[in-house]
Amino acid sequence: MSDLSKITSIEDLRVIAKRRVPKMFYDYADSGAWTEGTYRANESDFQRIKLRQRVAVNMEGRSTRSTMIGEEVAMPVAIAPTGLTGMQHADGEILGARAAKAFGIPFTLSTMSICSLEDIAENTGRHPFWFQLYVMKDRDFIERLIERARAANVSALQLTLDLQILGQRHKDIKNGLTAPPKPTIKNLIDLATKPRWCMGMLGTKRRTFGNIAGHAKGVKDLSSLSSWTAEQFDPALSWADVEWIKKLWGGKLVLKGIMDVEDARLAASSGADALIVSNHGGRQLDGAPSSIAALPAIVEAVGSEIEVWMDGGIRSGQDVLKARALGARGTMVGRSFLYGLGAYGQEGVMRALQIIHKELDITMAFCGRTNIDEVDSSILLPGTF
Repeated sequence: MSDLSKITSIEDLRVIAKRRVPKMFYDYADSGAWTEGTYRANESDFQRIKLRQRVAVNMEGRSTRSTMIGEEVAMPVAIAPTGLTGMQHADGEILGARAAKAFGIPFTLSTMSICSLEDIAENTGRHPFWFQLYVMKDRDFIERLIERARAANVSALQLTLDLQILGQRHKDIKNGLTAPPKPTIKNLIDLATKPRWCMGMLGTKRRTFGNIAGHAKGVKDLSSLSSWTAEQFDPALSWADVEWIKKLWGGKLVLKGIMDVEDARLAASSGADALIVSNHGGRQLDGAPSSIAALPAIVEAVGSEIEVWMDGGIRSGQDVLKARALGARGTMVGRSFLYGLGAYGQEGVMRALQIIHKELDITMAFCGRTNIDEVDSSILLPGTF
């Protein structure tokens, strides 16, 4: 067991993860598209929002408990879907799902995960979890994937709308990103400095896209998987497809990737249960605003019709509180979770969640609130948001 008592911030976990995770996979998680301007703004724009500190307020009996699409959560945070999570740490998605279950928040599995839907179900006692869906050209595969999600006890489907085509991610191109990594001289030298990661990978059979390999037609090995994936993201995705998936799924549906008020209104009218204000962590359209900057207008436009969540740039419990103050019913953490996972595995994910929760709880108290459901923009300093 690791002694994590001196790990006091998400930044501490990031520094350790960078040292322990192979460069191509660390860069995959911790980078954005083009100049990475939007990626950086996601984080820095939170810092411009200032809090009102209140005093002589009874801070006893605090609660961060809330709900997201009717599901009780220990705090208004869920683990976001992140691709290649099982390359940050062996069996990464399983470890993340176990930590989320223990902490009492939702875990979201990506279509592009290393561990499969069935892996998560089998290794968490079939505890309900969420699944993020990409729409592929192979609609038969999508239908089967949704059926597999239903069989795995998925309680909500997250449909990502902002990856019809792939953003220009310079670091991934330069690193020659593949899962598993190709045995090039450059990669072998890097892996030689990551013994913990290598030992973990030697102890698992899960080293490629578990939801796709063996399930998609014509995908039998790494080479065929790579070509299939490159060709399958559907640039023709439309709101008609959203309607088709909603009918096919029949359960709770969340739409991810909304950054514009007009799109938010379309999402609200689609019958979805929630939308996520998200720019894909700054990994798609560089030059788009940060998620936190886009949030208030979308909440004002549709917040009374549909649950509005946000992700992008959350590195602390204070960020969660600020998002909640600006109207987000829930938030999602991706990189903060991955840093913990890459640093210490399941223990690291749990530590990341503990850090976020403690910061959220203490900051809420300093702002004169004892219940997360009582938080609104009155806790923020006017003129800073």
